[in-house]
Amino acid sequence: MADSNRQAGRKNSIPAQALVCLLAIATPCGSAFGAAPSAGFFPASYIGEFDSNLLWEFLLGGIALVSFLVAIGIWVLTALRGARSAQSRRCAFISSALNTLNQGVMITNAQKRVVFCNDRFLEMYGLSRAEISSAMTGRELLELRRARGLLNLTVEEFSKLARRPEGVVTELPDGRSVLSKIFRLPNGGTIGTHEDCTEQRQLSRKLASTTKFLESVLDSVPVCVAAKNIEDGRYIFANRAFERFSRFSRDHIVGKRADEIFSPETARSIEAADQAALTAPEGYQRSEYVVERGDDKRVLSSNRVVARNENNKPEFLIALFDDVTDRRSLSRELENTKKFLELVVDNIPVSLIVERVSDGRYLLANRSAETILNRRREDATGLTAADIFNPREAKLIIARDEAAIKKRGLLTEEHPISTKDGLRLFLTRRMTVLDETGEPQYLIKTHEDVTDRRQTESRMAHMAYHDGLTDLPNRAAFLQALAQMIEACAGTDEEFAVLCVDLDGLKEINDVFGHATGDKLLIEVAGRIQACARGGVVARLSGDEFGLIIDGKQPEAGKALAEKLAQTLSDEFVIDGKSVRTGVTTGISVFPHNGSDAASLLANSGAALFRAKQKSRGSISVFEPEMDQQIRDRRVLHQDLSMAIRNGELSLYYQPQAAAGPTIGTSKVIGFEALARWIHPVRGFVSPGDFIPLAEESGLIVEMGVWILREACREAASWPVPMQIAVNLSPAQFMHGDVVSLVHSILLETGLAPDRLELEITEGVLIEDFDRGLALLRRLKALGVRISMDDFGSGYSSLSYLQAFPFDKIKIDRTFVMNLGRNPQSAAIVRAVIDLGHGLEMSIVAEGVETQEQLGFLADEGCDAVQGYLLGKPQPIGHYAALVGRSAANGVETERKLASA
Repeated sequence: MADSNRQAGRKNSIPAQALVCLLAIATPCGSAFGAAPSAGFFPASYIGEFDSNLLWEFLLGGIALVSFLVAIGIWVLTALRGARSAQSRRCAFISSALNTLNQGVMITNAQKRVVFCNDRFLEMYGLSRAEISSAMTGRELLELRRARGLLNLTVEEFSKLARRPEGVVTELPDGRSVLSKIFRLPNGGTIGTHEDCTEQRQLSRKLASTTKFLESVLDSVPVCVAAKNIEDGRYIFANRAFERFSRFSRDHIVGKRADEIFSPETARSIEAADQAALTAPEGYQRSEYVVERGDDKRVLSSNRVVARNENNKPEFLIALFDDVTDRRSLSRELENTKKFLELVVDNIPVSLIVERVSDGRYLLANRSAETILNRRREDATGLTAADIFNPREAKLIIARDEAAIKKRGLLTEEHPISTKDGLRLFLTRRMTVLDETGEPQYLIKTHEDVTDRRQTESRMAHMAYHDGLTDLPNRAAFLQALAQMIEACAGTDEEFAVLCVDLDGLKEINDVFGHATGDKLLIEVAGRIQACARGGVVARLSGDEFGLIIDGKQPEAGKALAEKLAQTLSDEFVIDGKSVRTGVTTGISVFPHNGSDAASLLANSGAALFRAKQKSRGSISVFEPEMDQQIRDRRVLHQDLSMAIRNGELSLYYQPQAAAGPTIGTSKVIGFEALARWIHPVRGFVSPGDFIPLAEESGLIVEMGVWILREACREAASWPVPMQIAVNLSPAQFMHGDVVSLVHSILLETGLAPDRLELEITEGVLIEDFDRGLALLRRLKALGVRISMDDFGSGYSSLSYLQAFPFDKIKIDRTFVMNLGRNPQSAAIVRAVIDLGHGLEMSIVAEGVETQEQLGFLADEGCDAVQGYLLGKPQPIGHYAALVGRSAANGVETERKLASA
């Protein structure tokens, strides 16, 4: 600034110096001209009289003038050089200052020519100074950028948009964004600024995305969220839940106060809650208040938080609230439910105890638990097992509790516990309850008295493998023992024989003396056979057939035992004062010569028995290969049976089932069981005991079963009296084909109501494939038909099947009914089955009822229904025409038509 002042001073002194010089020159001249009058005037050509002083004055004045002019020139050049230097320094300063800017700068003059571009501008667009000439216009520079892909707008669009206050953003190929603005200068030129806003735009986008995300989150929150300015109390935000609750749109809520939206009473509640939050020292307030929404009142649970600015002054109030009207109602319901559950738990028949893991103390016990605690439950609370039980039992209980806690799952076991009724067997289930950290917190224990059940199951298990009359092992147990014997002797030189012993004359004894005498004879025979076998395996295979296993040298040992049996059983039996005689016929097969598996050995001994019967009663026969003829005969019978099914030679007989009454007269018939009968054109009447097993072995039972089911349903649908009809289904029918679709189609075809059809199955249906059989039974029951278990107690696992499937009816096998009134064990077993069935809400039918004594016993024990010769033999339906609502004549005519068909 001092330099510029000095330069300005020099500029001002130039006229003064010139004036001084001019005065210096003019002074001698003036004096010369002034002296002329005194000296006289002489013309210029007059030399002779010329004054030399005047000449020197002129010469010196000229020199002075030239010097002055030279000084003027030198001064002017110096001033110009100084001005140029100052201008250069000024330009360098401005250029340096602009080049240090973070923004790009481009300046044009009034002629639109580019006069300046800073380094940042060139760097931003990848240009060099050599590319920008002094004659280049701003438009040409824009065209250059556009040609290089550095401008995604036209020149006109860019110039127009850049002159707006907000400028224009252009996207560069490398992903950068540049904000450009153009300003007009007073001299008519322009200055353009170019700022890299890439990061700013990214942050802006992120901020917008975050804001949108937060708004989306808040809109997705099921709790109502609202925010308002504390200064004026106006809402600045409301989420979707608030909209749904208030039934106002967000646009209607934002910008308004509560009194502009809600009713006065509701607005006062909201303002009171707001004021409580503002005055709360913690800066938040939890409260409940009632608001009006339309015609109803709702209870809101509210959390209000005061948001403060950077100066820690309250600025916003954020409210989070939820409609708890239904929740409070539910809470009351839960309280009522809790009381109800406590009442239920207190009265369930299973003992329930809750124990704290940390110290083993009992926290809860229901009334049923008092039996095993031997005290009132209130007195047991706070005690441990060691305080309640004797040391031996306490030690066992504590050890099992610790095992359950360690397992952290369900632990089930049975163990005896001393009670006031003595030592009882309890089924105990222990379940560990974990806390939120996964550590054991409580132990829940249930105790169920299973003493009576286990005793019943023990009897049932015995029934499953033993004959109900003689208490000998049954066929299933015999086959199991035979398989074990084969396994023990396999790979050795050991031999053993399988004997099939048939009791001669049993049918005649039953006919002459009655079934009661026949049953007693069978019991006596069983005892003598066991005595002869000397501890060997003895079983009752069927009504009059026994099986034995004897080791030793074969077949000699087998023959010797058979002869001994024949001798022993030839002695008379005295039964009820009557002398009864019988004999035995025996068939023998030898392991390993006549078979290597239980079924083959038993079948071959049966074939030998068949040969022995053909020879003569009381004979003994050992299996020989030529006995295969019997198998061929069975094949012939199989072919005849197949033709009989196709030719309609089979017929159905019907045996009545009646409600159990004290007498026959009081036992009302409620239904019939359909039974297949075969009258062979040559052989005559073929026993079901012969052709039914053959049909099951060969698979013909499936085809036969379809015919039986259709014919039985068709016949029952024609009865004027809608009685039940029971039909047996073979396990083979479940294994082959869709038995459910078959039953459904036959019901539709015949028009029989599903609830009138009762399907009887044996446990063989479930033995083959339990899951599939169970699924089919459930589907059958879904059709509306009734399902009953036939021959209950004669199989393997009847009890487990009762647990797996809710049968409608249980049919007690006739072998358990035959000995009623004579054998206390049989009576106990039948009584147990009736109690078990009724406990499972199943009705009970007893088969094989043949005496009034049996009927009376069953009626007294509460048996639901009975079936047997006492009430009626299997007969064509015409014999029972009156029972089904037909006249006897119509019944006979119907049978005649069926026979002719």
